[in-house]
Amino acid sequence: MAASKAEQAYAVLKARITDGTYGPGYRLVIDQLAREHGISSVPWRESLRRLEAEGWVEIVPNVGALVRTFDAHAFERTIRLLARLEGLATAVSAPHLTPADLAEARAFNAQMAEALASFDTNLFGRLNRRFHEVLCSKSDDTRLNELLANEWARLDFIRRSAYWHAPGRAQASVAEHEELVALIERGADPDEIETAARQHEVNTLVAVTTYDAALAGHTPSESLLA
Repeated sequence: MAASKAEQAYAVLKARITDGTYGPGYRLVIDQLAREHGISSVPWRESLRRLEAEGWVEIVPNVGALVRTFDAHAFERTIRLLARLEGLATAVSAPHLTPADLAEARAFNAQMAEALASFDTNLFGRLNRRFHEVLCSKSDDTRLNELLANEWARLDFIRRSAYWHAPGRAQASVAEHEELVALIERGADPDEIETAARQHEVNTLVAVTTYDAALAGHTPSESLLA
């Protein structure tokens, strides 16, 4: 079945926002979009309302629709939600992962180490995403998978919007990946796998927040360390 005009408009906007074509603060002008794509204004309005509800767009009175700008708080919220979703999806997927799946995950992790050695942070980030996609690939919970994919896309967008850094965290992440694969390989309890996958993401948040706090001369909130 062919996608509706509203679905087509939504797909165009979502793709261009998540791939960086429309960056933070970009003004989305309905008349311009309608002329460019040959789709009337109504589907674009519906799509913008949907993207606003999903947190991708901000509709400002007397200004119009703008691609949202994400700050440190958005980074924290996204990582916390991603930690829970990714933890659950990894635990659900784990019993169904094959030796070939785990070998593929290990190969991505090895490439991450190589990217780190060559200071290619963009490649490191893409490989990190692919590593986790493999570990979550056998989840049969469609809604969970949709939520997870959306938060992965949001985190990628946020990382392109600002520079997030914590010395030593990338190396630790590679080591934690191997530990996570080893847990799955030995058939660990799903709760243990979920906890490890969730903590892996939280560790990134704690590392970035602690480093930023040190630069600013204060200590991070205790809630981050919980």
